Amino acid sequence: MGQNIIIFILLITTMQTATIFEFNKNVKISNWSVVDDVVMGGRSSSKFYLNYEGHGVFEGKVSLENNGGFSSVRYDFDKMSTKDFSKVVIKVKGDGKSYQFRVKSKSTDYYSYISLFKTSQDWQTIELKLSEMYPVFRGRDLDMPNYDKESIEEIAFLIGNKKAESFKLEIESIVLK
Repeated sequence: MGQNIIIFILLITTMQTATIFEFNKNVKISNWSVVDDVVMGGRSSSKFYLNYEGHGVFEGKVSLENNGGFSSVRYDFDKMSTKDFSKVVIKVKGDGKSYQFRVKSKSTDYYSYISLFKTSQDWQTIELKLSEMYPVFRGRDLDMPNYDKESIEEIAFLIGNKKAESFKLEIESIVLK
């Protein structure tokens, strides 16, 4: 039995993680920016802020007017290696709607790698495999391999379910695992 405990402790201590962002009441969110479809003439609107509990909150309304249909919030940061990791783990509380989680290997890339996830109205820990994230540009899948890069410089959350809707997504943490 003692040997099993030692093996378990070794497994826990060798599980590597790297925090991309962890929200709390004192964290600065100045590197987070909202990008709505207004950049293309749409009428969606959203905001991003810290709530009283210290969670990041992304909320707003998606509008289909003027060929719109999405809202997003993105976070730019110094290059972070993904060599030793296979997943992004997000801890979120949603509204029952579907969202995209997006990564860019370089913030200057015109495309993102995305993974879809559905929220509930409870806190969820969602694991997204990097190797299953596929490249997209302006809502269109690209004929390129899935994520196979060694670093990331930008992440984003996007809602664009092809319908007008209000939304609210609370975020606690984003971690590489």
